[in-house]
Amino acid sequence: MIWLGVAFAVLLVIGVPIAFALGLAGIVGMQAGGLNLVSVPQRMFTSVDSFVLLAAPFYILAGEVMNRGGLTDRLIKLSMAMVGRLRGGTAYANIVASIFFAGISGTAIADTAALGQIFIRGMPKEGYTKKFAAAVTVASSMIGPIIPPSVIMVIYAAIAQVSVIKLFIAGIIPGLLMGLACAIVVFVYGLRVGLPKRDYRLPRDEFIPLARDGILVASLPAFIVIGTLTGAFTATEAGGIAVIYAIILGFLVFRNLTGKGLWSALVVTARTTATLFLIISCVSIASYVLTIGGIGQVAARMAEVFDGQPIMFMLMVALALLILGAVIDPGVQILLFVPILMPIARAMQIDEIQFSMVVLLVGNLSLITPPVGVVLFVACRIGDIPVWTMFKAVFPFLIAEFAVVLLLIFFPVLSNGLPNLLYTR
Repeated sequence: MIWLGVAFAVLLVIGVPIAFALGLAGIVGMQAGGLNLVSVPQRMFTSVDSFVLLAAPFYILAGEVMNRGGLTDRLIKLSMAMVGRLRGGTAYANIVASIFFAGISGTAIADTAALGQIFIRGMPKEGYTKKFAAAVTVASSMIGPIIPPSVIMVIYAAIAQVSVIKLFIAGIIPGLLMGLACAIVVFVYGLRVGLPKRDYRLPRDEFIPLARDGILVASLPAFIVIGTLTGAFTATEAGGIAVIYAIILGFLVFRNLTGKGLWSALVVTARTTATLFLIISCVSIASYVLTIGGIGQVAARMAEVFDGQPIMFMLMVALALLILGAVIDPGVQILLFVPILMPIARAMQIDEIQFSMVVLLVGNLSLITPPVGVVLFVACRIGDIPVWTMFKAVFPFLIAEFAVVLLLIFFPVLSNGLPNLLYTR
């Protein structure tokens, strides 16, 4: 395990991409431990040979198709119609649009890339500072991987052996709480420095079409959850149906999707899926070395330290993952640490859905913490903002969203209440 850690640190420092760094570090660890390297390709293949993981490319493709179907502009108009006339209304609309967009994208990067082009560049024209506009966009994009459907939840379910539909249902309330946390920060910021008020008026003849579009968007996650709950199909099959639904909406209802746009969505999905599965397969090598190296015994001793203190254990996990998030993205965190932490949580009789939501929320916050915060860099590129200037602007939102994590730790019903109520199988 020591050789693995040293090799991984060195490879990261010299700039090797994290997937290759993990794979190569795992190979170094196997070589140092005298393990047979013939098992490397076998483990890489079996790690992605999963029916649950097959859902990931489907949800990615559904989001790409919906985005290319002209839905982004419609969601923004609908959000502005709902809250645009308030003081700071465009900032609130940014958050509302992220909640809507979460139901089709499933990733924070897609949310930031799509909405950031409009809000980060448009809000300064109304009197907002560019860094504040970018901070709201980045912070609200954290809702994307929490409200279903969610790609990261599919990965988590496959690794932790928990129900993906339970995770989908469990993400609804925390996702809305994160939106509320962002709105509170905007409100407090408005009290301190004042925010512009825009006299936004939506033409009456546009309201009904926009409301229809909003219902159609909301119907996608609702369709996935209800169909899976009733046993009509699995979460993976729901992903395939969601793709067909998105294509029908794009071509026949919104009529903005073209053959070229569909092809572009397929290409982006293929590249994203290839990247995702490469990371999963490379992490499997490192995980194997950790398992053989006795990480299970380390985990057992950790469980003894926190015996009878489940809340303290979750607080330490949340803090550790937040710190590790500075250098490790959420997908890698899940692949490396969940196989170690989940057995400890179960042994301590912590509800697995509550623990899962804590890990997922904290992991997603790593997307906005430098130096590895991918979403932070996307916003910096769109707004041409220095990274540390951007991080200082987003820091109050980071604190507010971490407060939501604390709520989930101290009040389990916020994460497991809805799944326990709706999922009885």
